[in-house]
Amino acid sequence: MSVNLGGVENLSLPLDVREKLAELDLELSEGDITQKGYEKKRTKLLQPFLTKTNEGADPKDDKNNKSIPPYYNIKETNAQNIKTVKDGALVSSEGYSYVTEVPSLPSSHQRHSNAAKKSDYHHPSGSQGEPVHQHSRQRRTQRKITHNEKRYHSEVRQEAVQQALAALKCRPKPSLPMPSKRSSVLNRSPDRANDTDSTTDDESIPEEIISPDKEYNYPQDHINNMTESVIKPPIRDSSMGGSVHKNKYPERRPPQNLPPLPTSDTSSTESPITAYKKESCDFTNSSDMPKPYVAPDITQFNNTRRAADRVTRYVNVSHTDISDSDTNGRWKVSAKIQQLLNTLKRPKRRPLPEFYEDNDIELEIAANPKDPNAPKPEGSTMTPVQGEQLAVAAGLPRSLEAALQRFGTNSFKSPMATVLDPNGKITTTLTYGKLLSRAQKVAYALSTKIFSKGPEQITLKPGDRVALVYPNNDPLSFITAWYGCMFRGLVPLPIELPLSSSDTPPQQVGFLLSSCGITVALTSEACLKGLPKSTTGEIAKLKGWPRLQWFVTEHLPKPPKDFNVGNVRIEDSATAYIEYTTDKEGSVMGVTVTRLAMMNHCRALTMACHYTEGETVVCVLDFKREVGLWHAVLTSVLNGMHVLFIPYALMKLRPSSWMQLITKHRASCCLAKSRDLHWGLLATKDHKDISLSSLRMLLVADGANPWSLSSCDQFLSVFSSKGLRSDAICPCASSSEVFTVSLRRPGRSASGFSQSATGRGVLSMAALSHGVVRVDSEDSLTSLTLQDCGQVMPAAQMVVVRSEGIPVLCKTDQVGEICVTSGSTGSSYFGLEGLTNTTFKVQPLPEDPEIIKDGSSIKPISDEYYVRSGLLGFLGPGGLVFVCGSRDGLMTVTGRKHNADDIIATVLAVEPMRFIYRGRIAVFSIKVLRDERVCVIAEQRPDCSEEESFQWMSRVLQAVDSIHQVGIYCLALVPPNHLPKTPLGGIHLCEARRRFLEGTLHPANVLMCPHTCVTNLPKPREIHQGVQSTAKKSSIGCGITDTSVGPASVMVGNLVQGNRLAVAQGRDIGMSEDSERKHQLITGVLRWRANTSPDHVLFTLLNSKGAIAKTLTCSELHKRAEKIAALLQERGKIEPGDHVALIFPPGLDLLCAFYGCLYLAAIPITIRPPHPQNLITTLPTVRMIVDVSKSGIVLSIQPIIKLLKSREAAASIDPKTWPPILDIDDNPKRKITSIANATLDSTAYLDFSVSTCGRLSGVNITHRSLSSLCASLKLACELYPSRHVALCLDPYCGLGFAMWTLIGVYSGHHSILIAPYEVEANPSLWLSTLSQHRVRDTFCSYGVIELCTKALSNSIPMLKQRNIDLRCVRTCVVVAEERPRIQLTQQFCKLFQALGLNTRCVSTSFGCRVNPAICVQGASSAESAQVYVDLRALRNNRVALVERGAPNSLCLIESGKLLPGVKAIIANPDTKGHCGDSHLGEIWVQSPHNASGYFTIYGDETDYNDHFNAKLVTGATTELYARTGYLGFLRRTECSQAVSILDETTPSIASRDSDNESINSMSQLQLNFSSLSTGIPPSEASVGTTNDQELHDAVYVVGALDEVITLRGMNYHPIDIENSVLRCHKKIAESAVFTWTNLLVVVVELDGNESEALDLVPLVTNTVLEEHQLIVGVVVVVDPGVVPINSRGEKQRMHLRDGFLADQLDPIYVAYNM
Repeated sequence: MSVNLGGVENLSLPLDVREKLAELDLELSEGDITQKGYEKKRTKLLQPFLTKTNEGADPKDDKNNKSIPPYYNIKETNAQNIKTVKDGALVSSEGYSYVTEVPSLPSSHQRHSNAAKKSDYHHPSGSQGEPVHQHSRQRRTQRKITHNEKRYHSEVRQEAVQQALAALKCRPKPSLPMPSKRSSVLNRSPDRANDTDSTTDDESIPEEIISPDKEYNYPQDHINNMTESVIKPPIRDSSMGGSVHKNKYPERRPPQNLPPLPTSDTSSTESPITAYKKESCDFTNSSDMPKPYVAPDITQFNNTRRAADRVTRYVNVSHTDISDSDTNGRWKVSAKIQQLLNTLKRPKRRPLPEFYEDNDIELEIAANPKDPNAPKPEGSTMTPVQGEQLAVAAGLPRSLEAALQRFGTNSFKSPMATVLDPNGKITTTLTYGKLLSRAQKVAYALSTKIFSKGPEQITLKPGDRVALVYPNNDPLSFITAWYGCMFRGLVPLPIELPLSSSDTPPQQVGFLLSSCGITVALTSEACLKGLPKSTTGEIAKLKGWPRLQWFVTEHLPKPPKDFNVGNVRIEDSATAYIEYTTDKEGSVMGVTVTRLAMMNHCRALTMACHYTEGETVVCVLDFKREVGLWHAVLTSVLNGMHVLFIPYALMKLRPSSWMQLITKHRASCCLAKSRDLHWGLLATKDHKDISLSSLRMLLVADGANPWSLSSCDQFLSVFSSKGLRSDAICPCASSSEVFTVSLRRPGRSASGFSQSATGRGVLSMAALSHGVVRVDSEDSLTSLTLQDCGQVMPAAQMVVVRSEGIPVLCKTDQVGEICVTSGSTGSSYFGLEGLTNTTFKVQPLPEDPEIIKDGSSIKPISDEYYVRSGLLGFLGPGGLVFVCGSRDGLMTVTGRKHNADDIIATVLAVEPMRFIYRGRIAVFSIKVLRDERVCVIAEQRPDCSEEESFQWMSRVLQAVDSIHQVGIYCLALVPPNHLPKTPLGGIHLCEARRRFLEGTLHPANVLMCPHTCVTNLPKPREIHQGVQSTAKKSSIGCGITDTSVGPASVMVGNLVQGNRLAVAQGRDIGMSEDSERKHQLITGVLRWRANTSPDHVLFTLLNSKGAIAKTLTCSELHKRAEKIAALLQERGKIEPGDHVALIFPPGLDLLCAFYGCLYLAAIPITIRPPHPQNLITTLPTVRMIVDVSKSGIVLSIQPIIKLLKSREAAASIDPKTWPPILDIDDNPKRKITSIANATLDSTAYLDFSVSTCGRLSGVNITHRSLSSLCASLKLACELYPSRHVALCLDPYCGLGFAMWTLIGVYSGHHSILIAPYEVEANPSLWLSTLSQHRVRDTFCSYGVIELCTKALSNSIPMLKQRNIDLRCVRTCVVVAEERPRIQLTQQFCKLFQALGLNTRCVSTSFGCRVNPAICVQGASSAESAQVYVDLRALRNNRVALVERGAPNSLCLIESGKLLPGVKAIIANPDTKGHCGDSHLGEIWVQSPHNASGYFTIYGDETDYNDHFNAKLVTGATTELYARTGYLGFLRRTECSQAVSILDETTPSIASRDSDNESINSMSQLQLNFSSLSTGIPPSEASVGTTNDQELHDAVYVVGALDEVITLRGMNYHPIDIENSVLRCHKKIAESAVFTWTNLLVVVVELDGNESEALDLVPLVTNTVLEEHQLIVGVVVVVDPGVVPINSRGEKQRMHLRDGFLADQLDPIYVAYNM
């Protein structure tokens, strides 16, 4: 049978080429070589033969063959489906020619049928080629059978999985929504690499490339060539969501006549989501429909990456119905979420335990439920099992040194050890004579060599510890060094070779070396050369390692004649060697072994294995530790045996080399692992000349693994014909602490002790998970078949004790930890006394002391100390030991125990070899929310598509669930070779787990299933009976109250308990003697200033360099305002009361235009101009404000007018539809006749802004409230004409607008204006301005603070050089409408403290729609007070104060001090009852500068009238308040807070220079003291004094009512969840959360490589679950700058939500958690 290898006949290839191909294929299947490397090497091998075969090819075919690399990329030329022949026999993934049938392989039929199914997709163009392909396909299928036998296979398990999956098929299948990936993140599959070269007759673009960005992603020139009709994105039916798994190879789209795209765009043609493709897509002209404002698409700006985009990212989408805008993107997000919801609605099998949570103990209880139906052990208490008497043969040497001396002198020519080189040839043999002389040289050299350790010299004394560092292919040097140490009485500690200086595992080893006090490392010359070197050529200091002296043990001088190694007498109790072992968490410990224990163990092994002198042993194991060390290095020398070592590298190349060696050398014993048996089975081509008849013992070192059984069985069934005897297979169980736990005796001669028995148990996995042994029927799906690991070792005694808690003997049918006492176990963990006591000094108790009532103490079963083996199992009949897991691999999930190895076996049985590499799976558990959660990480094959791997993952979930009844919490697939390896090629489990938890594993696919796994969430909070909720839509679910307890009762309760009611007042404004009060209108003030101080500079505008761009004096402002008023009157026909839209960049034109409007008594509306780079998004918002505010005219400057009328703008808004637009620089013909006099209660201006929830609202500000606002700010901030104030704010709404345009004119101080966008261009601009102008008061936004913190974090030294000094700053107020961002301000303070910034001067203000300035930190007010509250209480609407550092604590800081004239109370938003001090409720304010009402609210029809005139239902029911819409509480702060102002460390109030000092501030404090003690509010206590009142009632803002997320009956503030998310991974730049249909969606910005996107998904899910007890439904990973932010630096979460649902985010990855 010939196999066609990419056009080469296999038989025509020479034998060596075929062998090399076979090696390559094995490497690929084991994941030791990348697909790319594989193809490269393979092409190189086949190149000479390909040219030969192609020479004779038909010239017509030649053009087809040119483009085909010798790998299997054959294309059909005439088919619509461009597919490669994947399963045809064009290439073999294994090079071996396998036997056609292997007995006992049930999967063969299914493989045949698969191949037949797949062949439908391949129609070769030449008909004469058909039979060959058919023929070879069948052959290939047969050959695949054996290969698909994965390593850890049990037929039972495979059938179980198939049946379980079949059973699940009958159920309605949950259609899991596939995660969405950006195409650049997809795996490029090698066999699809050429899909993009379109064939000549099909110029179609694969549909994925027409991205949701519609035409924007094409380069400009393409757009011009395209016809309109083609570009419309296909509209897809969201109902397609259900058919994810139907069509394996979806059809390509019908060809469109588009020009071929440039190659840069086709970053991947493999569709991210094939589920939503339709075979025919109807293109509708949806975007030609005229719509008011379509939700604009913003994806095309992703490449501009400007921070400014964030501010104006999405238009307000809330007013367009999401369904009618063109949101048909690549992935219809809302359809997927619906799919996820439908899946989650399916009933869970395990009900949630019912309880009310307020602390973690209940979570713990819920995580370990007691199952009343769980099987209980019924047997009697076990009795210890005794091994046979240790009979030491008469001629056995008394010690290893004596043995070496005897054999080295008497039979010095007999070989001790032989090692094979990588080609499988025997190169070097070490005879006993050579070993003796070399070991003596080493011993002599070590006894005389002086090592310098720093200044002191040291020599090694007996008992000192040394490290042995030898590579795995050099056992001879290792043995020499080992016996050199033995002769000298040194204690060797063999460790693995450090592969690089940054590897994490060596760090742990370094810790062990340090604790053992090791200063000298023995190594070989070759190894020394390979160690990581520093730049100077010395050996690099490895991370975490002590400084070592490296000593090479070769080419040493001969010791003198009088040197006798026998002189050193060493006690039997002295330590012989230390063997390292790792625990579950990956920390490395050293097990110390005494000389006596080592000797006893060697004797016991000699007896159990019947070793005799001169036997030949083949060793495939690691000779540095455990079984390999005990048998091949120690016991072999004791018996004078010959060991043949096979390095791991050779095993990878030639897996059958060990069997050939046995055949060649007639070896009688072999030490191997089940992996080696499995590899041997695969290498069928080598089987013919193998004979295993000489073998009397095949020791299976990992016989304790559940899957060793099938390897042993299959190996025996194949090789019994080659002379292998069934009684030669000897599984053994071992551990670093106990050494050999048990071993099945070879030959099993019946010598009284029933050694002939071997057993296997078919056990119920469900019972095992409860720790009980129950026999199951052979055909059960959920059974586990175990083989025995033989019997107890000679002279040992074994018991099984409970694995947790006190060591009580188990019942006979109970699984527990195996403990052994014998003279041959480890004695301690070096230097770890506590762990040593619990592991090495166990005294089992016959029964549980908790059960015995009379209090009598229970005696242990004996005085002997038992040692825990770390293996879990039970004792079967006849003293047979059964191991069913290890303590490290044990995962206790909701009270049931599961073994990692069993889960691996199940995972592998799900279509094993098609998707993942068989040996490359890590299963571990992580602790999340007080319970362990199972994580499975597997290496995915490179040719596996997204959809295939996703299907495989969902099948794994179902299989594990039905067989083990446990949910997988996280299933991740990583690219080939991405799991960390141990030096011997296995998986480094601890390291994999560490990388997973720290987010550096970089998986290619992740599926999280928290909804199905997490069953111990706190019980949802329920509303009590009898509630008639008065909650309006505006205050969703806040304050769940019981109406039986009405607001009046609450108030009475507060009074009875003596709680203060929450009320606080700023000081009285009082009548200022200033002349401003005469002119109550701001226009009057301006004209008065223009007359009295015409040349006083009011405003200075700076450019991005910090230079003065323009200044404006009082008279200049007045004159320009007059001119603009005349222009408006003349050209715009403006009457008093008309609305004028002002669209200006931050600057002086805006000021002049504003006052120009006021001069006419027209009503100005300030609007932020559209962003020129982002018109499509920002222009509609501008237009909407113009329309909603009913502006009759637009006033602007030339550049902006041009922009509004440009062609780009016309795409979204027709320029003809704007109201008349006037240019501010036009000159009017006449002067203004008279300046209008408005009444105090008429509207001065409209303040429009978009809330964080995306609601656009405008409020009326009257002249009266404008004046009171100015008076109040002037008083609080002590503003006078001599002051300089720097502003770095957006001047469009709220306090920012008031500071920029109003207060400067009112109080006459000098305002230095810095536009925030200039700070983006020059981050140090604001700070250098403060320093240069010696500014004492500055106002800025969070955006500016964040920009300075991020952009200048590394520039502090540079700023110092530029002499930037911030000591002058007295107050720095962050203007905000949110909870103060304490972390950000602290970071800012800490960073700029170096430049002299006083950390106490930074504070925040608080304002909202109803009142632009409620709190501002005044010039001479006390420092802001901090409190810590309990987050969990906050969720239940309670304020519980806790200490700093308490778990679940949240730090809150007061938002400045209440402004003069402001009164604030806290009211229940639902009942409108008055709340007490330190109670959470809505903040209500009363103030002369409240706004007078909404002009309009856009995007919400709810009743908002009570926002401005709300009344309490208790207490003072007549007073009117405005509702801020913010939750918070008031708290009278500690007096110490007030006193600390006069602390010596801070400048006292008196020393702060100001124009009029606040006098008797001390008496003020006294007053506060007295008032606190007497309970009289200071305002009453201080009637007779003249000081400025200063109340210490702190206002704490918790968050906006509109933003509250209500989940599971509790209220969460998005900022708290976002802060947790930001902390969970260093690459998360920003995050935002929102809910959609009760699913929590977390959006994170990834500041890193796209390949790291999937690392974030598990971490985000874990963190939110752990800290907030919430399950994240969807995790969206996006680029930096995608989370939209408004001008105040607040996140626009609702815009983000609308953008997400409308597919406008272009996410890197979207994970839907199950």
